[in-house]
Amino acid sequence: MSLVNTQVKPFKATAYHNGNFVEVTEASLKGKWSVFVFYPADFTFVCPTELGDLADRYADFQKLGAEIYGISTDTHFTHKAWHDTSDTIRKVQYPLVGDPTATLARNFEVLIEEEGLALRGTFVINPEGQIKLIEVNDNGIGRNAEELLRKLRAAQYIAAHPNEVCPAKWEEGAETLKPSLDLVGKI
Repeated sequence: MSLVNTQVKPFKATAYHNGNFVEVTEASLKGKWSVFVFYPADFTFVCPTELGDLADRYADFQKLGAEIYGISTDTHFTHKAWHDTSDTIRKVQYPLVGDPTATLARNFEVLIEEEGLALRGTFVINPEGQIKLIEVNDNGIGRNAEELLRKLRAAQYIAAHPNEVCPAKWEEGAETLKPSLDLVGKI
């Protein structure tokens, strides 16, 4: 069964965010769009390229009213150490959530049990706490912040226009479709 359109399960975690340790819970997500970006581990290889790409586009996510949460099974202390020692991670201004008990990774079904690490799972969550988008990559395949922004815009558009759908490669401002009998077999 897919997690799409399900409610985020209750959780409590500590994040490193802008020089502080802060608590993050499912209640923290209410009222705004959230993007969960699970990654295997701090001090690795593909992970900093992804988190840096997201950091470079963070203002664009914020303009859309979305908060990014980078999540790994490391502790919030490890996130701070990585932030303090990596030029790429130093750019990160969104919360880096510690999940040492793997509660979040299990809840979002991205935990590799035998390794204690998360797959590269991406989740877009609406302001009501429902999961609207899921993408899970093998750990050798990095993500693209620009494509994630496009998908977030599409999810927000559909939320505001429930009788429309976004076709392949849809970009903000492009034409959408209104599913109806008239369209059947004509696309």
